[in-house]
Amino acid sequence: MSTLAIPQTSTTTWNIDPAHASAEFKVKHMMIAHVKGHFSKVTGVLVHDESDRTKSRVEATIEAASIETRESQRDAHLKSADFLHVEKFPTLSFKSIDINVADDGELKVQGDLTIRGVTRKVTFAVEGPTPPTKDPWGNTRIAVSATTKINRKDFGLTWNAALETGGILVGDEVTITLDVEFIRA
Repeated sequence: MSTLAIPQTSTTTWNIDPAHASAEFKVKHMMIAHVKGHFSKVTGVLVHDESDRTKSRVEATIEAASIETRESQRDAHLKSADFLHVEKFPTLSFKSIDINVADDGELKVQGDLTIRGVTRKVTFAVEGPTPPTKDPWGNTRIAVSATTKINRKDFGLTWNAALETGGILVGDEVTITLDVEFIRA
């Protein structure tokens, strides 16, 4: 009697550790310098296919009202209808669609990014995941760092003000960086 070989799966599920997750952004201010900020509340899951990283999946959700730029008036403005409109759109989200490995081994993760109810395809350049590591409490962790650039106007973030000297107050290009630790579920 012959037995059929059952393919072994090497898929593991990892949850974002909110205490060790950072979603940061930077955008030009007055055309001369960058303003940086972050969102402090990030959750999500990675289904990691260890035998073929391109078959992995990742989803993340960010609480829009957790935005912080170290300036309370600016934070309030960014939460308002002029920008994120957090009362109507309480979350930002990302869901991967396709993962490819670049020549240098870096991952290119394409997916749907939703900001202010508008969804667009973006590609994150991803370093990692790191090799699994045990923390002092017995959890197994991995980490990734991911970066992309978007045009904020593509997501309905169009508010701006003209400067007296010419130019605009807020740049259009926004760099988004995620530094995330995951804990094995």
